[in-house]
Amino acid sequence: MPGQYCSGGKQRLGRFTKAGDAYLRTLLITATKAVLAAAKTKTAKTDPVSRWAIQIQERREYWKAVVAVAAKNARMCWATLQRGEDFKMPV
Repeated sequence: MPGQYCSGGKQRLGRFTKAGDAYLRTLLITATKAVLAAAKTKTAKTDPVSRWAIQIQERREYWKAVVAVAAKNARMCWATLQRGEDFKMPV
């Protein structure tokens, strides 16, 4: 799961590690591959997260983009569950 390091008020996001549930990691990666594949179609989504995913894929190699988007999705899921709120798309 993604790591996070804080020091001196500065937040650093860590790598997407192999710690944690392997099945959950597989689901996150599979879902991210579907998001990136759908982003290439004519009916591409225009929400901020999808636009960010497309930009990452254009700048990095495919698998690095997949892992980066999966890590972001894991962080968003964790924050939603931690707060006990309904998911709201970032603006």
